[in-house]
Amino acid sequence: MKSTKKARNIVFYKDYFENFFLKQRDKVKEKIIWTFELIEELPKVPEIYLKHIENTDGLYEIRVQQGNDIFRIFCFFDKGQLVIIANGFQKKTQKTLKKEIELALKIKKEYENENNK
Repeated sequence: MKSTKKARNIVFYKDYFENFFLKQRDKVKEKIIWTFELIEELPKVPEIYLKHIENTDGLYEIRVQQGNDIFRIFCFFDKGQLVIIANGFQKKTQKTLKKEIELALKIKKEYENENNK
């Protein structure tokens, strides 16, 4: 078993992401897990896997592609290196759905309110 120092840790916040994850096909789950491991291990993650969403306060999307299916998983950082997974969805259009971004921002705010007491 290889021992690598992680560049960051991924944490799921409540069950927002888990509900999405459990509905996916096995191949999609495997690709999501592979992508998470990549994000945890690489000091600098390529934008094709992790990208800041423009005009948001610290919201990122993890980008997963399995065959022709494209998935987006929203996340944000805490204390610089903890990746908190908010929600995920399957992308069917070029534009990331506004309501999905709004939901992710709401989850981020909820997290911050609970953790910055």
